[in-house]
Amino acid sequence: MKYNELKRLAAMGGAASAFLLGSALPSLAQDAAPTLDTGDTAWMLTSTAIVLMMTIPGLALFYGGLVRKKNVLSVLMQCFAACCLLTIIWMVCGYSLAFTEGPYNAYVGGLDKFLLNGIGKESLSGTIPETVFMMFQMTFFIITPALIVGSLVDRMKFSAFMLFMGLWSIIVYAPVCHWVWGGGFLAGDGVLDFAGGTVVHINAGIAGLVAALVLGRRKGYGTENMAPHNLTLSVIGASLLWVGWFGFNAGSAVGSNGSAGMAMAVTQIATAAAALAWMFSEWLVHGKPSVLGVISGAVAGLVAITPASGFVDPKGALVIGVAAGVGCYIMSTGVKKMLGYDDSLDVFGVHGVGGIIGAILTGVFAVESIGGTPGLLEGNFAQVPIQIYGVLATVVWSAVATFVILMVLKLIIGIRVSEASEIEGLDVSLHGESVQ
Repeated sequence: MKYNELKRLAAMGGAASAFLLGSALPSLAQDAAPTLDTGDTAWMLTSTAIVLMMTIPGLALFYGGLVRKKNVLSVLMQCFAACCLLTIIWMVCGYSLAFTEGPYNAYVGGLDKFLLNGIGKESLSGTIPETVFMMFQMTFFIITPALIVGSLVDRMKFSAFMLFMGLWSIIVYAPVCHWVWGGGFLAGDGVLDFAGGTVVHINAGIAGLVAALVLGRRKGYGTENMAPHNLTLSVIGASLLWVGWFGFNAGSAVGSNGSAGMAMAVTQIATAAAALAWMFSEWLVHGKPSVLGVISGAVAGLVAITPASGFVDPKGALVIGVAAGVGCYIMSTGVKKMLGYDDSLDVFGVHGVGGIIGAILTGVFAVESIGGTPGLLEGNFAQVPIQIYGVLATVVWSAVATFVILMVLKLIIGIRVSEASEIEGLDVSLHGESVQ
């Protein structure tokens, strides 16, 4: 073939390549935009359903079994009614305050998505429908205030309870959620919280402690038998919490991917380690391992691994679980008894303390290849102080805001039932029903 013909064919080939490349550019640009991933969506639909299961029926049964028989329906009512109320608040303004930008964006979002404005069938959040992301985050919004129920059982007026749930969710939860997950100042400062150590557990645990102190002890506390009336219910509830927590932690990867898989693995390991640590601690001190102890230890492990679940490996999870089991056991038994406060179902001892242990140890055991940020053991000595800073910010805001809300309600409508109602039991005195 002559040189000129070769030259002409080469030129034609170059032009064709350029044409094909140019034609492909719009397609490449479209591919760069977020698109719906059915696998991610399926996992997040599943996660959302099982996290909702954690509150109703999981938490309701767990708490319901731990109170005296005359108050079991009141606890179930509080969990169920809170779920309904918080669903509506999230839809109206909670989601917008947590996950949109506002004029004070470091601290709280705006109202651009008030009443879920602008969220349609085709709206995406990453690779999943925004409706699914909104619903997933709603289940966190529901369970966090519901956790506080365990600190105020047997003695709070239902009217005050409902107002407290609504006000606390807007004033306390939504801002802290925004600080960590919505683009607020804690995220900007590098605080690590994969699934809610600060947002959920420290937040609720501190609020529970404040609520217990403001309400005061239950009548007969320290003199009457206040043992759980039905530990079978509590074991079922704790088991549902354990299963649902895979949605809680692995679902926080917001996708069906390796991060979700690792989060699921470390959640299982830490939970089992904490349950055994609490059980053996109790066995050593009291001579017998109890059912209440082993399920409490499991919940402590679930709590502690929550902030770390997207950042640590199985070895770190094992240590975090053991630390949570022993630490929460000491706080919920010895320290609580020594200080004499009536945190009825150990919301502070398990969720507050477990959340603090997990948040701080996240800074120790974080693995860069897993979560993108190294911890203390990989040479990032600054991460532990950053984690402590996140803990302190959450503690201060939750404590102060919770106290103010309760004192305002106490002044306006009162927050504690009458002595006669407390003696009779809240099932009958507040709801006109009883368990036979």
